[in-house]
Amino acid sequence: MHPLLGEFMGTLVLVLLGDGVVANVLLSKTKGSNSGWIVIATGWGFAVMVGVFVAGAFGSADGYINPAVTLWSVMGSGDTSKLAMIPAQFAGGFVGAVLVWLHYLPHWKETQDKGAKLAVFCTGPAIRRAGSNLTSEIIGTTFLLLGVGSIFAKISPELAVGIGPYLVGVLVWGIGLSLGGTTGYAINPARDLSPRIAHALLPIAGKGSSDWGYAWIPVVGPCIAAGLAWAIFKVVA
Repeated sequence: MHPLLGEFMGTLVLVLLGDGVVANVLLSKTKGSNSGWIVIATGWGFAVMVGVFVAGAFGSADGYINPAVTLWSVMGSGDTSKLAMIPAQFAGGFVGAVLVWLHYLPHWKETQDKGAKLAVFCTGPAIRRAGSNLTSEIIGTTFLLLGVGSIFAKISPELAVGIGPYLVGVLVWGIGLSLGGTTGYAINPARDLSPRIAHALLPIAGKGSSDWGYAWIPVVGPCIAAGLAWAIFKVVA
């Protein structure tokens, strides 16, 4: 077991279960078709929880499964060796997205809405305004990081191993319910960019554009938020 393997596997599971719940809700002729936003937000919360546990089981004690969280940690600790986790996270996100495509293979052809197919893999704005969309991603990710930092500051390292992933899952669930309606709350570059690449490369029946004009926002926003959250903790500390 190795931290890079842990980050790869954890992010894979995150995207498999997260994109999987979106597919279950948006694709035609699934058992969960049209079950709504509450199901998507709940599924993503569970996906984060399980992803963190899997990352730990496969060798990553940190269980970041998110390049923005990794950047924030590096800023705080100065341990630049952790930057090596980021490629592993992007690779895991890609493989997770491919598995979602494979799992729902018969349903792509049954789904006529090209936008719904893209939404399985990556986020998009409810109202397309780049400035507002970027702000939403910055706010959502900043409060993800503030929440994660606050959770682990208040519990012992031993207890964090047991209950930390549950609390982070609830945090992501809450962000989805409260802040997710504007952009789909990527709050994680590997959760968005890697599946978007998978969408572009996979032979998805009847797919449309991968919307590369928007793709920078779910990457840049969370990275800006990493620096903002670090600065807030630095001032408070």
